[in-house]
Amino acid sequence: MTPDLSSPSHHRWYEDIFAILIGTMLVSLGIAFYAEAQLTTGSTAGLALLLQYVTGIPFGWLFFAINLPFYALALLRMGWPFALKTMASVALVSLFTGQVPGWIGIERIDPLFAALVGGGLMGLGILSLFRHKASVGGINILALYLQDNFNIRAGYFQLGVDAVILVAAFFILPFDRVLYSVAGALVLNMIIALNHRPGRYVGFS
Repeated sequence: MTPDLSSPSHHRWYEDIFAILIGTMLVSLGIAFYAEAQLTTGSTAGLALLLQYVTGIPFGWLFFAINLPFYALALLRMGWPFALKTMASVALVSLFTGQVPGWIGIERIDPLFAALVGGGLMGLGILSLFRHKASVGGINILALYLQDNFNIRAGYFQLGVDAVILVAAFFILPFDRVLYSVAGALVLNMIIALNHRPGRYVGFS
């Protein structure tokens, strides 16, 4: 029997939990690829990666701290359910990224492969969170708010912010690593831009 896609279906609580767990695991694995290849990405994750390379402070601690100011916007503009799920998602990414190196050993990874596949993993993870009214914090919150209230595509807005962070990466990373990071950012944001838009998915949380 063909499902009726004309009527939105409400996500059950366990579907939200599953999507958040899978989404944050995908994001964390993508970040692990990036950290191993000395790449960066956009949004607060990219900023946390750059700071990790400069200071040596673990990514998880930096990522969690950078996102703290954005929770107010999530709460005031997006509501309690979104804010709570986003806080949980950020906490899980902060936790998982510290655990991934103990779960898998990556002796060598080609930087172009890391950029494209890592960017794809993060894009799919963020898409999973977006579709269940959650995010990985920071600019993602602002991107979702602008899309929901001003019809500005979340992926395209995110791409502009990412460009600024990647320009800053030229002062920290080798030139080729920045170029690979740009390719990964394009993959990540195109996944969101092509799939997270009105009418493409009818489920809601």
